[in-house]
Amino acid sequence: MPPTNTKMKICLIASAGGHLTQLLKLSESWQCYKTFCVTTSDVVREKLQKYGKAYTVGECNREHPLRVILVLMRCINVILHERPDVVISTGSAVGCIMCFLSKLLGVKIVWIDSIANVERISLSGRMVRHIADLFLVQWPELVEQYSDVEYVGAVI
Repeated sequence: MPPTNTKMKICLIASAGGHLTQLLKLSESWQCYKTFCVTTSDVVREKLQKYGKAYTVGECNREHPLRVILVLMRCINVILHERPDVVISTGSAVGCIMCFLSKLLGVKIVWIDSIANVERISLSGRMVRHIADLFLVQWPELVEQYSDVEYVGAVI
């Protein structure tokens, strides 16, 4: 195993299910870096702890605005405490929130939209793509619809 790069800290963000599965398929890409994880449930947090410190901030969506505020406050605490250099997210509302907060601090954003989004990118992805430094889709047809996204293959 190569030595850890202590100069760069990466924040990994995924919720349960397909988002987590897709993120973990990329685990070799961050092995040399210091990482920490942000997720929505304690079950997922336990799976992510082997990649570094893991935080559970809770689940939220646009239909529950009070939960969004609570999750936002938790995300602010994590970002201010950890101060990542790069955020990598495979999606979810929490990923979107963390990306916007991180961008305010000058953090580089990598968004990998879910393979489930065949006809158009996700709602969170549509919001984040304007601030992402790298926005990847998993269907080549999506590159034709959105000028600021890239296709380099599917994760799964």
